[in-house]
Amino acid sequence: MTEAKWYFDFISPFAYLQLARFSTLPGSLEITAVPVVFAGLLTHWGQLGPAEIPPKRCFVYRFFQWNADRLDIPFAMPPRHPYNPLPSLRLCVAAGAQIDHVRAVYDVIYGQGIQPDSPKGIQAIAKALDITDSEAAINDPDVKATLRVNTERAIKDGVFGVPSFVVNREIFWGGDATDMLLDYLDNPALFQTSEMKRISNMPMGKTR
Repeated sequence: MTEAKWYFDFISPFAYLQLARFSTLPGSLEITAVPVVFAGLLTHWGQLGPAEIPPKRCFVYRFFQWNADRLDIPFAMPPRHPYNPLPSLRLCVAAGAQIDHVRAVYDVIYGQGIQPDSPKGIQAIAKALDITDSEAAINDPDVKATLRVNTERAIKDGVFGVPSFVVNREIFWGGDATDMLLDYLDNPALFQTSEMKRISNMPMGKTR
């Protein structure tokens, strides 16, 4: 078995789209889903999120719908995006953050298009996860600590965006890197060619 960490935040439909392709991944890949706070990654690396750049926001929303149509999966953006992902992340952590839990939450958010940080959305997510007391789960200190530690570990692993697979310390960022991950699993020496090594360690030509 090959161990893989899959870092994600429910705020990202890219992760929802990649999750739909998990059935194409080899059975020998043992995936651990790791919920993180995307905003924490952005703050650490000094980036803006895709939805914080107006023309990029329009593009990625269209891109999500186009991809979902190609994958033939349900897709409905919630009424407002970006939104506060903490309730959904904490509920997922409280439930155990297994792949089935992740799917259940994503179905509420992008499968049904329910606003996840609204009272209705929080209750729908809690129901999907069989959590009877959503408020207690969301405010549980251990749940909060787990999410914080997950985000810190993602940063330590060099993760800068979601979704990201980390396999053997190699990062595969975004749904469009799924095929790159598959090639790497078939050929673990993928990044050991002279050119791959050269471009992996190029000096900065200019900074701003």
